[in-house]
Amino acid sequence: MAIEQGIWRIGDKPTKLKTITLESEQQLEEQIVADISILNPNWLLIGRQVRTDFDKYIDLLAIDASGSVIIIELKRDKTPRDVVAQALDYASWVVEIDDSKLVDIYYDYSTKYTLSEQGLDRAFESKFGVSFKDVNYDGSHQMVIVASALDASSERIINYLNDKAKIPVNAVFFNVFEDGINQYLSRAWMIAPEETQERVISKSTKEPWNGEFYVSFGHGKERHWNDALKHGYISAGHGRWYSNTLNMLEIGDRVWVKIPQTGFVAVGKVSGEISRAENYEFPKYENKTLLELDTVGDYSSFVNLDDDDAEYLIPVEWIKAVPLTQAFNETGLFGNQNSVCKPQTPKWSHTVERVKTHFNL
Repeated sequence: MAIEQGIWRIGDKPTKLKTITLESEQQLEEQIVADISILNPNWLLIGRQVRTDFDKYIDLLAIDASGSVIIIELKRDKTPRDVVAQALDYASWVVEIDDSKLVDIYYDYSTKYTLSEQGLDRAFESKFGVSFKDVNYDGSHQMVIVASALDASSERIINYLNDKAKIPVNAVFFNVFEDGINQYLSRAWMIAPEETQERVISKSTKEPWNGEFYVSFGHGKERHWNDALKHGYISAGHGRWYSNTLNMLEIGDRVWVKIPQTGFVAVGKVSGEISRAENYEFPKYENKTLLELDTVGDYSSFVNLDDDDAEYLIPVEWIKAVPLTQAFNETGLFGNQNSVCKPQTPKWSHTVERVKTHFNL
């Protein structure tokens, strides 16, 4: 259904701010380019007015930490259904390009707009902590339509594509408000972004999921592998994109844990429910929390974060787990920047067998 947005100034009597119209959607595009977090803080903008092989131009192109491409199309003067059709048309081109094309797109963009990071590898690593070359780009993508409103027919089409065809297309609505001095931009998604993320399309060959999960553990000062190894857990957070996938796991699920740029370090079974990291009480340590245990990492910053930015933890009973120095890595192993995923590529079966052999399982 159509989304109506409003903002009220708080006072003795709430005062509704005036809704105004931007001079042009070009102004909205400029705001998004200036700060892509207006759409999603976990996206990296890699292109603007990107020319496709059939001589049409994608308004904006972004990428997330898993290497999935986001096609961002502003409605402008197109009819609502035309902009949906155009986004699908662009997707048919994106799904066929390879990672070298994305490198070229970013280079053209960074050169034209004199960005500090000229290469996609450096920009990707600066944003996500790993180099783009370490991500298994497979043509996965999603589409986002930016508009002030859509007609009911277009909304039905988008819902159908998501719910029935499992095609990840979303719409985000922006309104501008004014209080006489300042202007404010408000945003509302038609579909929760994490739902669209789950439907990203991949051109890679799929095979039935083997029922075992891949986990990417972002080792660092505030998520230290030595602590997870000793106390038995996996964790993720500092943004819904990272923490939401932990909810895929249930007690008894088997997980294979890889530290990006390091290698596979563990396989284990989930032994408990998800919890905010600072609240979880470890039974084998007299129900002490992570903040009360002797740890290598510093977790003091976890306290008082809102739910979106918090760190989350899931207890795991390790079947086999090793320190960083014994991590297993070689060319051809599966990798993905989602905190948790259900791999459906032939590379996953190969990876599980290789890790099993290395760990003598």
